[in-house]
Amino acid sequence: MKYFPRFPALLLLAVLSGCAGPLYYAQAVSGQMEMLTKRRPVEELLADPATPPDTRRQLELAQRLREFASRELRLPDNRSYRSYANLERPFAAWDVFAAPELSLEPKQWCFIVAGCVPYRGYFARDQAERFAASLKQKGDDVYIGGVPAYSTLGWFNDPLLNTFIHRSEAALAGLLFHELAHQVLYVAGDTAFNESFATTVELEGVKRWFRQSGKAKEADAYRLKTRRREEFIALVLKHRARLREIYASNLGDAEKRVAKTRVFEELRSDYAKLKTGWSGYAAFDNWFKQDLNNAHLAAIGLYNQYVAAFQKLLAQRGGDLGAFYRSVNEIANLSKAERAAALEKF
Repeated sequence: MKYFPRFPALLLLAVLSGCAGPLYYAQAVSGQMEMLTKRRPVEELLADPATPPDTRRQLELAQRLREFASRELRLPDNRSYRSYANLERPFAAWDVFAAPELSLEPKQWCFIVAGCVPYRGYFARDQAERFAASLKQKGDDVYIGGVPAYSTLGWFNDPLLNTFIHRSEAALAGLLFHELAHQVLYVAGDTAFNESFATTVELEGVKRWFRQSGKAKEADAYRLKTRRREEFIALVLKHRARLREIYASNLGDAEKRVAKTRVFEELRSDYAKLKTGWSGYAAFDNWFKQDLNNAHLAAIGLYNQYVAAFQKLLAQRGGDLGAFYRSVNEIANLSKAERAAALEKF
């Protein structure tokens, strides 16, 4: 038996609505409904002899991860990630980021539930590309990023997807823990807070998963991958800080454009140097193959801005995730400026 949406399309439209036009909402509703109607219960797929062996193994792993998430990480125990949908495309959606030519402040789009966020999502790449082209024509820097998964924040039972089910054990665990964390806490209009919190839960969750499963080799590989990701982010943020100084300076626009080009060239050069110590690890190569601009930088750092602060808070709570969630919720109830100030104290 297939799962079907519990809510009619008109309700979903009300949930998603914000400051965009009816055509945008139509694609959003259509894309979400497609995802929901394609769901099949995992137990049904595991009992189906036609399910490919590699998919079966990953679905079984996902269910073990799902049980661990609720039992050990105190993440929601619901029907999310207990069904599977094959969307027959490489990503669940595509996000469009944009920033002015000489500014690092990302453009914002506002929605009723999510609040204002620095991206606009599309379920079809060609629609994302058309929107990005319209922004570029106006002079903005733009960037399109594929999204393997996203959370509906508990409004629907989010399914496992073909866009991520075949990831490594560590990557699949991290993604599931991250998305379930959004169901624990989400503050409308504060992307950096939300993503940093979910990333903290992700990192802690994967560490605990490998610790309880006794997979020391996999745990070491995950820690190495995490360290390299941190080094990549630190490198990008270093050059982003330089760009921010340039854009805020008294230089003329022409001089700023020259300096901007130079910073991106140096970023590429510094990445090549960083990679020499990575033993062939090339996870970020595709990012650097693109025509880098301000919009690319807007997408970097959102997931990590407050991770160190949240990790210190978790340590102060003795690793007790329940106490940690309660403390984070208290911070979430502050104003955005007060939240930032509170986290900067750690």
